[in-house]
Formats: sequence, structure tokens, C-alpha cells
Amino acid sequence: MALTSWKTFNFFDVSEVKPADSESSSLFNSTECSCLCAGSENLFLGSNDGQVRILSQAFKVVRTFQAHDLGPITHMKQINGSSLLVTISEDLSNEPTLKVWALDKPDKKSGGPKCLSSLSVQNGRKQFPISAFAALDNLSQLAVGFANGSVTVVRGDLINDRGAKQRTVFESEEPITGVEFRDGPTTTLYLATTGRILTLTITGRGQGQPAKNLEDHGCGVGCMTVDKESGDIVVARDDAIYFYGVNGRGPSYAYEGPKQLVSVFGSFVALVTPPKADSASKPSMLRRFVGGQANDLYKSSTFALLDTDLKYVAHTETLLAQIRVVFAEWGDLFLLTLDGKLFRYHEKTLSQKLETLYQRDLYVLAINLAQKAGVDNSQRNTILRKYGDYLHKKGDYDTAMQQYLKAIDNTEPSQVIRKFLDSQRINNLIEYLEELHEQDKATVDHTTLLLNCYAKLKDTEKLEAFIKSGTNFDLETAIAMCRQGGYHDQAVYLSKRHGEHDRVVDILIEDSKDYEEALDYISRHEPEVMYPNLMRYARSLLEHCPHDATHLFIDYYTGRFRPRKDEPLVAVPATPGGAASTVQNLASFIPLPYRQTTTIPTPAAQDTTQITSSNGELAAADDSQGPSEYDVPKPRTAFSAFVDHPDQFIIFLEACLQEGNMDEKDKVDLHTTLFEVYLEVAASKTGAGKLEWEAKARTLIDGKDISMDASNVLLLSHLSNFRDGTVLVREQQGLRSDIFRSYASAGDTAGAIKALRKYGPEEPQLYPAALAYFTSSPKVLEEARDELDVVLKKIDEDGLMAPLQVIQTLSTKAVATMGMVKKYLSDTIERERKEISNNRRLIESYRGETDAKRKEMDELGNKSAVFQTRRCSACGGSLDLPTVHFLCKHSFHQRCLNPVGDEEVECPKCAPTNNNIRAFRKAQEESADRHEMFQDALQRSRDKFGTISEFFGRGVMAAPATE
Repeated sequence: MALTSWKTFNFFDVSEVKPADSESSSLFNSTECSCLCAGSENLFLGSNDGQVRILSQAFKVVRTFQAHDLGPITHMKQINGSSLLVTISEDLSNEPTLKVWALDKPDKKSGGPKCLSSLSVQNGRKQFPISAFAALDNLSQLAVGFANGSVTVVRGDLINDRGAKQRTVFESEEPITGVEFRDGPTTTLYLATTGRILTLTITGRGQGQPAKNLEDHGCGVGCMTVDKESGDIVVARDDAIYFYGVNGRGPSYAYEGPKQLVSVFGSFVALVTPPKADSASKPSMLRRFVGGQANDLYKSSTFALLDTDLKYVAHTETLLAQIRVVFAEWGDLFLLTLDGKLFRYHEKTLSQKLETLYQRDLYVLAINLAQKAGVDNSQRNTILRKYGDYLHKKGDYDTAMQQYLKAIDNTEPSQVIRKFLDSQRINNLIEYLEELHEQDKATVDHTTLLLNCYAKLKDTEKLEAFIKSGTNFDLETAIAMCRQGGYHDQAVYLSKRHGEHDRVVDILIEDSKDYEEALDYISRHEPEVMYPNLMRYARSLLEHCPHDATHLFIDYYTGRFRPRKDEPLVAVPATPGGAASTVQNLASFIPLPYRQTTTIPTPAAQDTTQITSSNGELAAADDSQGPSEYDVPKPRTAFSAFVDHPDQFIIFLEACLQEGNMDEKDKVDLHTTLFEVYLEVAASKTGAGKLEWEAKARTLIDGKDISMDASNVLLLSHLSNFRDGTVLVREQQGLRSDIFRSYASAGDTAGAIKALRKYGPEEPQLYPAALAYFTSSPKVLEEARDELDVVLKKIDEDGLMAPLQVIQTLSTKAVATMGMVKKYLSDTIERERKEISNNRRLIESYRGETDAKRKEMDELGNKSAVFQTRRCSACGGSLDLPTVHFLCKHSFHQRCLNPVGDEEVECPKCAPTNNNIRAFRKAQEESADRHEMFQDALQRSRDKFGTISEFFGRGVMAAPATE
């Protein structure tokens, strides 16, 4: 590529260096300066008198020492990063002298730096000047090229002065114009003559072989150098600039014109072009050898800095004076002219370079320059964004978008989006928004905008590809936009893919109105997912899918629920004939994405065939799998779902009641609720239908152990005017008096009589209540006239009321007449009279017995007793002494009594009777303190006064004895 097509810039600031003192300034102006090199933060000047002057960064002479006594110093090399300096002086009458100096080690004699080694460079005793010099950084090998075409290599330990060997490795008829080392596994020496470029292996594999010709064209003196970073050799010839690497010649760049000097500064190639010759004739051999130094001192020359990687000219200028040397140090490039002027070339900052490129709209070069400089992504993206803005202004929207996409990392999306909001640029906008999602940089608004673009273009394929691609986007926004745009199937797909089960059901019910699909989806999930969704949409599902929804409720609340699973199915064999079967076969090939269509088999086919799904692969699994384990909720939590669905509610309640492991409290809730629903349905019916539902309600509560609270049943029965319910519950709860009172309060005399006959034998207190009710009004008395006598007879026979109480009850309403109670009164009076007469006779009898006992006791205590018994009451034998007589008139042999010690002897004949009396007395004394026995007996007795008298006789009411 010719340099004439390269862009030219001014990426260097040029300033002339003005040394601070006159001594330093004179060094550059005088002709005494024979050579120059730089390194280790210093500048080294060699003079014709063999002295070396060391200058600091301020260009002040900091040190001077005599390096050579004979001849000028023509070549110097400072080993960068060390204190080593190599100098070569030439005197054509003698061989060149090479010395190695240690600048940090002073010589005790001279006070200057220490000379580590010194030797004469051999050239076969041929007196020719040195035209090129190169050395390795460790000074283990040095190469010296001569104008007669020979090259001498010096090997050895020059630093420690352990000797060195010299060998002429190359000879040619053409003068040597350049030597450079390339270090590596093998050390290669590159040689340049006026007519060739060669390589010579110095050490390593291939050592000892003759020089290898790389190019049949050579170069002038100073037109060969090495790129320290890459190791490539740079050669400048009149036609182009050439690079040589390990594999030979590399890239070349056409640049017509003679070349004087070439140097490498960082990534730039510094090129000095001498003034063009006045004569058009070809340059002679001497002209090529000396590089054009014979030109007039004041003729102008050109200096250029080239970036061969990016192919642009970083700096170019024309100098009025010839350029003597180019060197680099302190991060800058310096140029010394023949008239003694020193110029500093300071590279501009990257931002200044980029600003220059922006002004010239050279954004591609700016991008490449930034990449080469190793800028971070932020700066790189800034350039890309500017490039995109430039292309957008030019109307190249597609290329501009490509730049924006590359700079997407740290570009504010809104800046780009605003540029492409025009409907004609919607495809570019979609591309950018898709990349935002791909890079996970999209916000909710970006997702909304992208989906709106898809909807505007009606591009369903892209919409589906976007949601299926796995691209990162805001799920909530995507689903919301799909629902808003009517893409319900896509919304369902997204929700299923991301496990948003609640949203799937919501879309199917609220948007698609596909209740069967929603119920099927719910039933396929675990209880923790299924139950909340079932409860949330229970009313809608019960309204549109009453049968399936009710059975799902039953399965879950009875603990039998398990998620429905799909299994691979065997294809159903086609039946011959019939258009319906043909349509079904064709339907299986119709793709229905986002749906799981199931087919319910007909009763005839359930036992023989297995029905496939719409895609012919899956269908519901059988029930061989056991139910899932979960905490069964209380049945009452489902009651609110069945509002306005009484038929399904009844099925649910009845199914739950069939479960035997139901909690008792839950049974109460189920029975009570089912009873209430039965009554509500009965209230809405008439005729036989009403009786049927009332019979179900009666059956529910008809039993000894009903799981319902009596108060709830009574309340519900009362609110529904269900009399049988109140009666049954009161009867089961033993509230027979309440049953009678309910009939009485309702004025149902026939019901009251029926209740009295049914419950009267077990509840005697009903008869006094019946007496009061039957005589409460003339109408009731008329209806119960015959029953009144039965009531009065029962009260009289069982003593349920005193006669006075009966009279008071009958006289309360003044309804009953004396004729109605005449017989009752006469019978009562007659019975009382007989009882009084009997009591009087008993009193007289008790008094007579008491007087007889008292008299007998008095006689036993005051009169002597005469015993005339002649036989023993025990053995029946004749009495003989000793004999024992008792006051009870029984006599015994003393031996028949068998007395024990001093124990008081008791009549054996009377002892059992006396023991009974003592035990009876003791029982009376003990029962005197058991007042609860007295109260219980009094409560159960029909003759209260008689019971009191009896216990009074037992001593219950006697005052306690005082000690």
C-alpha cells in the first residue's frame, strides 16, 4: 500500500530544545561531536578527541571522561537499564578499538569510569572504516561491519574481561550498510549491504552455515534498524519500507524516494528523506554508501513518523537543514540537525488524537487507534457511539445501528432509541431492542417497546421466536404486553416456561375464557400450587365446569388428590370408513402450540381404547399412583366457593361426610351446612319436591348421635319453618317439655295431646303443664275435653299436684266449671278421709306398744325377777350349779356359755336380735350426718312430708350431743 494514500496527521508536538548552558549548546553546534547515543535516562556524546560527555535530561553535562587516546569515537551503545557503555574509536592507521565501560564503577587512577575490557577489532589488517555496529544486551556477542564488505563477530565475556574471540563471519565485495541481532532460541545476525539483505545464524541450530540471502536489494547506511518490541528488522529503500521477520520478508509499504535514516519509536517508524538530487542520473555506489550526506548543508529534508499497523502518517515536516541523527529517550523522540539544532517530538495524548480524528470524521481509524492503545470498553464504546451518530446523520441507518450495537455495553439506550422511533426505522429499533435483551440490559420499558413493535408489524413469528429464544427480558412486562395485544397463547407459553402457574390460570380464565383447559392445568400440579388457584377461581370454574370442578374439590378435601400425569400412549387403530375418523386423523397433524388438549373418551371406548391427545403423544395417566401427601384443609374453607351453586355444594358435602377419618368438629360443620342447604333447596321447591328435600333433612338429624349443635338445628329449623326439625332435636336432646310448650305456644292442641301421650309417661311434669294449657281458653278446653279427665286422673294417681294446686290452676283462667272437676274433688276428699282414719289407728297402735315397753322396762329395773326354768336353754339338760340366769328369762349352764376372761356375758339366744338392733341404731346415727341422702330421697319422693317424718325419726334433724 503506497504511503501517498495514507492519511496524514499531526500527532506530535514539536519543540526546539535549548540547552541551559552554553557548554552544552556548543556541543551540538560544533563539529567535534562525532557520534551520539541515548539510554538509561542519559545522553552520551562522543567526540573526535576521544572524550565521552554524559548529559542529563536537562541537557547539562554531568560527566566527562577520556575514553580513547587515538582517533575519534565513531560508534557508541549504551545498554539500557544498566551502567554499561560500549565505545569504538577509529584511526585508519590502526585497527579500531572497542572498550566496555562500567559507568557506576570509578577508576582509582583516572577518577573516570572503570574500563571493563578493551580490544582491537580485527578486519584482516585492512584499513576500512566501520559502517555498522550492533551488540546484544548482555554483550556476549557484538557485530562490526566494515566498508570493505566484511563482518567481524566478537564473542566472549567482555563485562568480566575474561577474554573474547573474534571471527570474520561474512565477506562481500559490497560495503556493509547495516547489522542487527535478532535474539531468541537461535541468535540470528541480519546483514545489509548496498545490494543484498542476508541472515546468518550465530548461535543455535544452523550455526556455521553460510549467510542466507533474503533479498537481492540492499539499503544505505542508517537505513536498517530493529523493532525491539516485535524483533522485526526494518529496512528503508528508495522504493518502499520493508519488514523482515523469522520467516523472511514480511509486509512492505511503497514510499518512493531516497532514504537517509530509519528508526523505530514505539509503534512508529521514523523516516528521514534527504533532499532530492538536482541530477536525474542514477546515484553512484558511493552515494548509496554514504546515504546522501554529500548534499548541501542547507538543502531541506523530510522527516516523517509512520504507523505501519494502522497505515497513517502520524507526523511529517520539512526541515531546512540536513538531519544528522535520530534518537529516543525520556519518552520522547529527538532529532539533531547538521546545523546543531535539537528538536523534541512529544506524542500527543490519545484523547487529542481522537479529537483530531473526530474533526475529520475518521471514526474507523479512531476505533482502530483506540484498540491498539488498549483503551477500556467505555472509551471504545464512546468512539463507536460517535461513529454511529455520524452514520445516522448521513442516513446510513443500518451501519449506524451496527455501531450502536457494538457500543451497547455502556451506552444509554434511550439515546439510541430516540433516533429510531420513526416508523420507517422500526426494524433497526427492533434489532437494537433485541440486543438489549440478549445482553440482559433491557428494562421494563424496553420490553414493552419491543413487544409493541412486534405487534405493530403483526410479526407473530418474531414474537414467538423472541419469547422462545431464552433472551433475558422482564417477564412481567412481556406477559402483560402479550395479554394486552391479544397474544394469549404466547402469554400462556411464557408463564408456563417460567413456572408462573398462577398467571397461567389467570390468563386461561380471565383472557382466553378456556375454563376446561384452566381446570386441567390446575389438576396437573402439586397441592401447594393447585389449591390456591382452585380457591381463587372456584366460582368461575364451578359455573362453567361444575362437574369436574366439584370432583376436584372432593378429591382434595378428602385427601385423595394426586396431580394428573401424562403417559406415552399407543396409537389408536383407525376404524374403517366414516368422515369423522378422517377428520380426527387429520386433526392430529395440526400443531397447536401452548396448549395441552385432552380428549375425554366416550363410555363405549373407555374400556377398550386409550385416547391420545391432540398431538398423538400424551394423555392422562391412570389412577394406580397413590395420592399426594399434603395437609387436608378444613372443609369449611371451601364453603364460600359454592355460593350460588347449591347442587354442587350438596354433592361436595355428602362426599366429605362419607369419609370416615373426618375430625369431629369438621363433621359438625358438614352436617350443619348440609342441613341448611337441604332446607334452602326445600324452601325453593313445592309439592313432592319440597317433601323430598325435607325428608333428606329429617333423615340427616334423625338419630341418637347427630354431629350437630342442637341450637343450630333449632335456629335453622325455625328460620325455615321446619317443625319436624325442632321436634326431633328437642326429642333427642331430652327437651320433651319444650316440645309440648312449642305446640302449646303455637295453639296446636292436637300436637300438644300427641306430645303428652308420647312423652307424658316419661315426663310427668307435662301433666300439670297440660292442665294449665287445656284450661287456658274455651277453645282449647273444647278441643281437649276428654283429655282433661285423663290429665286430672294422672295427676291424682301420681300425686303430681296437691288438690289445692289443681284448684288454683283451674281457677286462673276461669274456664273450667265445677261439673268438670266434681268427680276429681269427691274422689280426692274420700281418699283423704280414709288416709286420716288409717293414720289415727296407727297412732293409737304405736302409743299402746310404747306404753307396754316402758312398763316392762320399769319392772325390770325396780322388781326382782323369779327364774323357774329347770332346763338349760343351750343344751336342753337339767340345770345344775353353776347356773347363769338372764333377765330375758333364759337360763344356761355356766359351762355352756364358754365365757372368755372378764368379758361381759350376753344371752346367746337374744344376742342376734340385740346385734341387729345395735347395727340398726348405728346405721341411723351414721345416716344422720349424710344430708345428701336425705336430699336425694326427698327429691325422689312423692310424699315429701312423709319422707321428712321418716328421716326425723332416724335422728337426721336431732341436735348434736354435747360432750
